[in-house]
Amino acid sequence: MKQIYILLFIFCFSFTMQSQLLSGDQDKFTRADTLRGSLRPERTSFDVLSYNLDIRLDPDKQYLSGFNKIKFKIIENTSRIQLDLFQNMKVDSIVYNNKILSYERDENAVFINFNKQLRNGNIESIQFYYSGYPLVAKNAPWDGGFVFSKDKNGKHFIGVAVQGTGASLWYPNKDHQSDEPNSADIKVSVPNGLMNVSNGRLIKETPLNNGYTKWHWRVEQPINNYNITLNIADYVHFEDNYKDLNLNYYVLKQNLKAAKRQFEQVKPMMDCFYDKFGEYPFKKDGYKLVETPYLGMEHQSAVAYGNGYQNGYLGNDMSGTGVGLKWDFIIIHESAHEWFGNSVSAADIADMWIHESFTAYAESVYVECEFGKKDAITYLFGLRKIISNDRPIIGEYGVNHEGSGDMYYKGANMLNTLRSIINNDEKWWNLMKEFHETFKYQTIHTDDVIEFYNKRTEENLEPIFNQYLNYTSIPELQLKFDNNNKLYMRWETDVNDFKMPIEFQNSSEKSVIRENVTNHWKLIEIELEDVDELAINKYGYYINIKKIRN
Repeated sequence: MKQIYILLFIFCFSFTMQSQLLSGDQDKFTRADTLRGSLRPERTSFDVLSYNLDIRLDPDKQYLSGFNKIKFKIIENTSRIQLDLFQNMKVDSIVYNNKILSYERDENAVFINFNKQLRNGNIESIQFYYSGYPLVAKNAPWDGGFVFSKDKNGKHFIGVAVQGTGASLWYPNKDHQSDEPNSADIKVSVPNGLMNVSNGRLIKETPLNNGYTKWHWRVEQPINNYNITLNIADYVHFEDNYKDLNLNYYVLKQNLKAAKRQFEQVKPMMDCFYDKFGEYPFKKDGYKLVETPYLGMEHQSAVAYGNGYQNGYLGNDMSGTGVGLKWDFIIIHESAHEWFGNSVSAADIADMWIHESFTAYAESVYVECEFGKKDAITYLFGLRKIISNDRPIIGEYGVNHEGSGDMYYKGANMLNTLRSIINNDEKWWNLMKEFHETFKYQTIHTDDVIEFYNKRTEENLEPIFNQYLNYTSIPELQLKFDNNNKLYMRWETDVNDFKMPIEFQNSSEKSVIRENVTNHWKLIEIELEDVDELAINKYGYYINIKKIRN
């Protein structure tokens, strides 16, 4: 029965990873997809500088009202811009220079008309007033929306997660990953006796005259729209420090003891990630773990935690190797997103593999730091059983479309393959750190990643990235003997001019042979009586192996 439950868990995890993706296998895209995913003049004409969000949430009615003051710089002369807010939310008014602006709504897009042309280089701002009942998630974080629940004492316990679905689900913004505000103020008023925890640092707690308290948080570094969040509960707070970084924890009161025990994993995690990826990228805003009524999410400087204060993924090991039960999946995975996803961000969600592949690989990096390289490779190899190879990892550009959920662990195994190709661990870790340092606080594309690794390794790795990211099949290493018992190898791939080294040895010998293999048959100098004596490094390379017998 235990194995049946493990298999069911693996299936369910794979399914929910797929469900998290917004558009799935659709071949046709709607106007709403295009309005959300494309960059037209109404979007490219301005660059968002800051958000100043000031809202009131009534937990009993599940009703939200307030405004977002949006400051932006004009890049191209324009008299019309696009912002985004879900259709079910009401636009109360949009104010510019004390005058109400006209607008048109089209799906979830709001096209705002100015009564004059805004000139290139000008700094402008509007106040966007709105209200309504935001969408409630059916299964957060796999689908976007609010989670309204209560703790054991009957007090409200509320969170929101909108990755993929869109931040415009609950507040007006330029809902495209290519444009991150440089800073954000998040002010949330909630009934007295409750606390709101958002991104960044707490600036002020202000009692109001209506039975509410306003909690003001400030983010001083670039932040992705979907990372801006609120968490409402009867929280208790405790804190710690790592080097010069503040560590803050907000948990339900009944879970304080368990949290203090479980969150001890944060410091060794920081030791590891500082060493391998560089220092924490949001030191101005601090680091927080915040207990939430859903599993977790990488909300920048306010990482959502709902894993039940247990190791594994809800107490299970996705790899089936036992390695995943040595550490808390949500603490490690979601915190790793601070480096990959929050600091280094994809400009289009078609390239979300940049977030998820590097972060999924970071799980094994933590394992290697804490338990050794053997466990790390074992963990990655075990995860291959939940890879679907169903769709390309890269989605369709410009239509708000993510690729396959394989961006997690096919992507992680691709990066481990890249490590084997480089074949120099010191160089590999330097590259990982340099990659983050080069692109931190930026939004990038797949081409930027490939160019970085090509330039730093002085190799053409584009065909390798292309095969793993844009095709469902993985490289197949074909082996055959000729009539004289000579061994030949070649790669069978969708990509032309594919070249990748492979490591192997005679199973009876200790010396490892490394050969550069292409799409063409290559004679391999090795003494073998039969191809079955050949031991190939299948742990270091995510490949298929096919033996062709004459």
